[in-house]
Amino acid sequence: MDTITPSPVSAPSRGELALQHAARAWRIAVDSTVRGAAPLLDLYVRLVLAQGFFVSGLLKAANWDNALALARYEYPVSWLDPVTAAWSGAAVELVAPVLLAFGLATRAAALSLLLLALVIQFNYQALDTHLLWAALFGWYVVRGAGVLSLDRLFANGLADSALPLAAPVMRVLDRVTRHLEPLYRLVLRGWLAVALLMAFGGWTMTGAGQWVIADAAAVLPPLVALVCALLLATGMLLRPAVVLLMVLLLGMEMLQPARVDSTHLLLLLLAGLALAGAGRWSLDAVLWHALQHRWPALAGELGFNLEQAPRVVIVGAGFGGLACTLGLRYAPVSVTLIDRHNYHLFQPLLYQVATTALAAGDIAMPVRALLREQRNARVLLGEVTSVDTARREVLLGARRIPYDILVLATGASHSYFGRDEWAPFAPGLKRIEDATEVRSRLLLAFERAELAETPAERAALLTFLVVGAGPTGVELAGAIAELARFGMDKEFRMLDPATARVILVQAGPRILPTFPEGLSQRAAVSLQRLGVEVLTGSRVEHIDADGVRVSGRQIVARTVFWAAGVTASPAARWLGADADPSGRVQVGDDLTVPGLPEVFVVGDTAASNAWNGRPVPGIGPAAKQGGQYVARCIRARLAGRASVPFRYRHLGSLATIGRKAAVADFGFVRLSGSLAWWLWGLVHVYFLAGMRNRVSVMLDWAWAYITFRSSTRLIADVPAVPAAATIVPLEK
Repeated sequence: MDTITPSPVSAPSRGELALQHAARAWRIAVDSTVRGAAPLLDLYVRLVLAQGFFVSGLLKAANWDNALALARYEYPVSWLDPVTAAWSGAAVELVAPVLLAFGLATRAAALSLLLLALVIQFNYQALDTHLLWAALFGWYVVRGAGVLSLDRLFANGLADSALPLAAPVMRVLDRVTRHLEPLYRLVLRGWLAVALLMAFGGWTMTGAGQWVIADAAAVLPPLVALVCALLLATGMLLRPAVVLLMVLLLGMEMLQPARVDSTHLLLLLLAGLALAGAGRWSLDAVLWHALQHRWPALAGELGFNLEQAPRVVIVGAGFGGLACTLGLRYAPVSVTLIDRHNYHLFQPLLYQVATTALAAGDIAMPVRALLREQRNARVLLGEVTSVDTARREVLLGARRIPYDILVLATGASHSYFGRDEWAPFAPGLKRIEDATEVRSRLLLAFERAELAETPAERAALLTFLVVGAGPTGVELAGAIAELARFGMDKEFRMLDPATARVILVQAGPRILPTFPEGLSQRAAVSLQRLGVEVLTGSRVEHIDADGVRVSGRQIVARTVFWAAGVTASPAARWLGADADPSGRVQVGDDLTVPGLPEVFVVGDTAASNAWNGRPVPGIGPAAKQGGQYVARCIRARLAGRASVPFRYRHLGSLATIGRKAAVADFGFVRLSGSLAWWLWGLVHVYFLAGMRNRVSVMLDWAWAYITFRSSTRLIADVPAVPAAATIVPLEK
């Protein structure tokens, strides 16, 4: 095992390291929950509050005589004329709730409703419900609406607009939020703590019912009320205390459903407090500040000298390289991630970009955006041309990047088995550029078929042949058939796209050879139902502009796609290392190169027998596991510990055929049909990088599934493909 010099920072003990991980995991869990739930809770609370007051306003407007009578006799306001009070109350109840629901002028709307709630409480009838209204409205007064509001939508534009007083008002509101919101949180905690203490002791104070929600808190067990009161007052373990209160209130409400309105409002207030946290004036804040001071990484600081830290260079931002980079985010190392593209690509869905189901941006995420919070990592855009193992340097043309540890995760490219002259006629799918070219060729075939002068020429243009029946070939063939039969209905006048012929060619005896034979047969049946012609035991002998010769038979197909084989990157040549027939680097049990313990190789670039003695498959999950393993190895070296050999855990294989069929093999269970299709979709959405991509893909899929239409059928450019003489070119 190669040794590397640890960074000049004291190594934490195992117990301290466990505490760091626990604190970090807690913070990540809390932050993720807050980001996801806070906007939705904010919108829900606004709608609940607005609905009650707006209905009241409508009832008053519908029966104005009754509204005047109520203002005069039932709840008169001593300092207002009854007619003025009725008009004012109805106006507030009709206008302010609408503004609150849309989050427009939220603070002003909440302030008017807060005053109305206090008038009702102190001039009509003292109820817990009214106090909880006031507490929730007060929160909106000091902090405004959340991100799902018109106020947030217009905020940036108003702050930088020419409207009079807009910028000063926005600055004042920002200061109100910054200075008063923590104070209001403290007041809320104290107010709730007083109510819990009164419930614990069974105490009553004259006039306290007008100020304290003693009835709503009285349903709680006394000991729980006391403990939670102390935690709320001090702001210690606030979130667990509030969650406990919410659970108990829900349980008691099920047993005593008499206070539905007040309990519901109290639960909303507690949920908001749980998401917001205790605030700066709390023991939670003091404790977290102390933890950040002890472990700067919790505050996003490095806690070590980056310039003196060991240098880890990772080549490739695919599944393996990105997993390794993220796995080192808390390690005392300097990470440099190099890729010739500025994005991380989710290759399993490239065929959907090629067949117009998704846009390229849906399955790609900028690498810098993914690593923006990782202070010890930098990203370089460039293409590695060689590796100087003697000087431990990576070469980007004339530039040299030194390393202490090198991780090669450079992936693979198409392999035409020595027949590279086929490449111009049969593009593969490994990059976004490949997918857009395949999409252009696919769509151009239909456009040119519309212009064809003879039935034979049209038939040649509407024949699509896919070479290779692994998961990519099967999915691509199924998607093309589905697009032709359903996605272009009524769009052409001289042809019927549904008459397109889709052929899947496989040299082996069955499609999906890595799947169990039963699943392969079911996949073949699903393809045939879509109209795909499956040719197994058929070897491609020649490809040119006129078509493909398959086992001595000429198939006239003007559009051919390659999904038959891959070859590794030139990493083995860079390192002067042994390689297998596919060009993958032969690695040891710890994924290092024999004789080069400082060099790791992962993913499609590595030839490893870590799958119970069998070769690790060239799929995304395997690359990701390899990258995570290498990150653990590097951390172990820094701590002076030995690392265990890499063991690949196969999580299953999935392949989809069209819009409602798929096959899934998890070893212990095998699925096919619609259930496997749903599982395939969930898995692929989960492994996408970035929430925006996940949401975008789900929306695109939902739209395409319901309408049979896709929104990405654009021909960005005409591929430079050698064309057969009989093809009629598009007019310019």
